[in-house]
Amino acid sequence: MIPAHRIDELTAARVAFVVATVVRAAKPTSVRPGDSALVFGDGTIEGFVGGVCAQESVRLQAARALETGEGVLLRLLPGLALTERDPLDGVIVSHNPCLSGGALEIFLDPQPVAPRIAIVGDTPIARSLAAIARAAGYDVGSELQADDTALVVASHGEDEEPALAAALEADVSYIALVASRKRGAAVLGSLDEALRSRVHTPAGLDIGARTPADIAISILAQLIAQRTVTPEAVAVETATDPICGMEVLASDATVHLDTVEGRVYFCCEGCRSAYVH
Repeated sequence: MIPAHRIDELTAARVAFVVATVVRAAKPTSVRPGDSALVFGDGTIEGFVGGVCAQESVRLQAARALETGEGVLLRLLPGLALTERDPLDGVIVSHNPCLSGGALEIFLDPQPVAPRIAIVGDTPIARSLAAIARAAGYDVGSELQADDTALVVASHGEDEEPALAAALEADVSYIALVASRKRGAAVLGSLDEALRSRVHTPAGLDIGARTPADIAISILAQLIAQRTVTPEAVAVETATDPICGMEVLASDATVHLDTVEGRVYFCCEGCRSAYVH
């Protein structure tokens, strides 16, 4: 069982991970239902959900679950290398050529890093936006950080230009200024002409919002719309085991061999030994 404090630590440190839990294990196998592990983006595993052969399938599918953000049931079966989707939505069947034990079913529950919004200001709109964003699952801060998804300036004239300029320089994907059209245009006039078009002002979708809470909702809606149109592309790098043909995650955590032609990845030590000899 994964300690709750460990999950809390990772969440606070903004580390993405997948909780892998064995839900079914057919004999012979070394795991039991309820066994669990944490799987990280680089393929590192904390805990136990099967031997080295099972781990390679878990690493690969966990990385893909982090990419999509959707949980999946991984069904591991002994047999020739083949991965396919079950007719049941959310189920992936992986035929693992080096799996010597019985079938396994492992639920992969991705825990991606919550998108973070930096909100500058202590105005009613700023406070409403912070509360609504937290309720929607966003991490909220008052200072810009390197991995921020958005910056919203709602300070009514205080430190607006420096905050906007820093966000533009950091290439933050969504930048907004809460201001009237006239004052917003004046603030933008002090920014780099080539970049000022990236600042949304007045902030939020035009839904006739008047109250601080409604304006906050319109801002969050605009942010969500932009993230949906331009999602961040994340690619999972994979390789094919030259011995058994199994697809594996191309990472340092995967069994591999460095050759003059480059790095070769394997599903297990058995395939690596066969390749060497």
